[in-house]
Amino acid sequence: MAESWSFLDTFEPNFRPLVVIELAKGTKEETIEWFTKRIVDKKANGGAQLLVKPLVMENGGENIYLVGASHLRLLLGAETVGLVKECNDNSMRTFTYSSRKTFKDFADDNHSFLTMAECQYIIKHELENLRAKDEKMIPGYPQAKLYPGKSIVRRLLTSGILVQIFPLHDREELKKLRHSWYGRVKVGYQPLDEIRCYFGETIALYFGFLEYFTFALIPMAVIGIPYYVFAWEDYDKYVMFATFNLLWSTVILEVWKRICAIMTYRWGTLLMKRQFEEPRPGFHGVLGINPITGREEPVYSSIKRQMRIYLVSLPFVCLCLYFSLHVMMIYFDLEQWALDYHEENESNFSSLMLFVPSIIYAVVIEIMNRIYRYAAEFLTSWENHRLESSYQNHLILKVLVFNFLNCFASLFYIAFVLFDMKLLRQSLATLLITSQILNQFAESLLPYWLQKRHKRRMKKRMSSLKTDTDLSLVEQVNLEKEMGTYFGTFDDYLELFLQFGYVSLFSCVYPLAAVFAVLNNITEIYSDALKMCRVYKRPFAEPTANIGVWQLAFETMSVISVVTNCILIGMSPQVNALFPDSKTDLILTVALVE
Repeated sequence: MAESWSFLDTFEPNFRPLVVIELAKGTKEETIEWFTKRIVDKKANGGAQLLVKPLVMENGGENIYLVGASHLRLLLGAETVGLVKECNDNSMRTFTYSSRKTFKDFADDNHSFLTMAECQYIIKHELENLRAKDEKMIPGYPQAKLYPGKSIVRRLLTSGILVQIFPLHDREELKKLRHSWYGRVKVGYQPLDEIRCYFGETIALYFGFLEYFTFALIPMAVIGIPYYVFAWEDYDKYVMFATFNLLWSTVILEVWKRICAIMTYRWGTLLMKRQFEEPRPGFHGVLGINPITGREEPVYSSIKRQMRIYLVSLPFVCLCLYFSLHVMMIYFDLEQWALDYHEENESNFSSLMLFVPSIIYAVVIEIMNRIYRYAAEFLTSWENHRLESSYQNHLILKVLVFNFLNCFASLFYIAFVLFDMKLLRQSLATLLITSQILNQFAESLLPYWLQKRHKRRMKKRMSSLKTDTDLSLVEQVNLEKEMGTYFGTFDDYLELFLQFGYVSLFSCVYPLAAVFAVLNNITEIYSDALKMCRVYKRPFAEPTANIGVWQLAFETMSVISVVTNCILIGMSPQVNALFPDSKTDLILTVALVE
């Protein structure tokens, strides 16, 4: 590997911009010169050995730089990050430059051997691994301290000197992907391999899971429609549906593990070695020595972090849960008021009023979930977790606990305290349908409309500029840098998690839940595809072998679903008739089935 770097030339006759770096307006010249020099410097001198070119505009004032790399540099970078590619014998192996001829479709003049997403991932990796040598500060900014081994890009970000780094879209490839993905309405599978090549494995796995979950819901929907039609008001006939429900919720997650492994093996990420995790950009502490790497970096006491978690975060979460339960009790008061009003008036208007409390409660739930999300992000950031994975796990735990109680507490209360199956059906239907409508509007329709407005304004502004640079590239960079940032699949998986809860927990009393879930997910596939291609900046590809902590979250929901459906079966008159004399035997039988 060391010998390979020595003959690497940074010159590339056909510069291909892959990544955009935007520095803050007014950034000092000495800072720009130092940073760009570190990007193009040879690896032996502590540089990234990449190509960088300023984006020249007539009006000036914009510190925007395009970053690319020679084909040879990208191949050596692929070895550095441990990309796994298919060999000529159809096996999957970690790519090495010395054995490059043994890999399928490799040729010295074949620049498509690495996908554009992989090239951008390599450049991101190299930029993030630019480290300070003997510098004590960012040149021109004495307050931005550095120490040997500190990531330069992370310090520039936290100091506000570096505004953003994002990968450029490939217009031609994006146009082809849009056409095959959502350009026409069709019944069929998504082009997951093409999505993976363009957006990376993390995004492709989300869409793969969304597609799989939608198909897995179809049996529930097919059974649910006749069940709903022929047993509309007979709530005692849900035993068979509940039995199928508890088996379904377990089996589909086990099948997904296999499908996920097949996909990630084909993509080469199942065998990728996990890289050593660097500290988060927001992590802070006093300078110390990392006992694992021996490098100097910020150190923060784990005792202080635990105190913040258990003395501040935990009480705050408990307080939010109590507030959620208090709102739930207000909802039941409204339900009682609507019922009393209907009994007094017995009109079409009063019949409609029966649904108003549930609709209001569903809207309040969505508002509370979003407000709590911001509070949870602030608290988790304040806890000062060293690693991004630790930060994400604590954030997901906080959000899932609150969302679960906020969305499902009322349903559990109706089912197991009030024993009102009619109200349970009404509440489940209203909560599910209202939340789906609100999510479609907030996550897809509104961002798309705002982006269309911005794009029209930007095109008018760009048409008035005169520049020697390729106008299409200038226009593209200026359009994309103002687009919204895609912050990952967190919200998308959370929406599916809650939907899985609505379908698996109580759909035996409202069999149409799976039907509405299927319809929602079909539109979700198209709307999510639209926002990935048209609304947000292109995200960097992130190799992954599975859906991560969300697999555990869905499995936990599946366990709760099994318990819930077994209790509902045990409460049914048919099962109670089998144990007329002993309730203890009934309870033991239900526990054994669980």
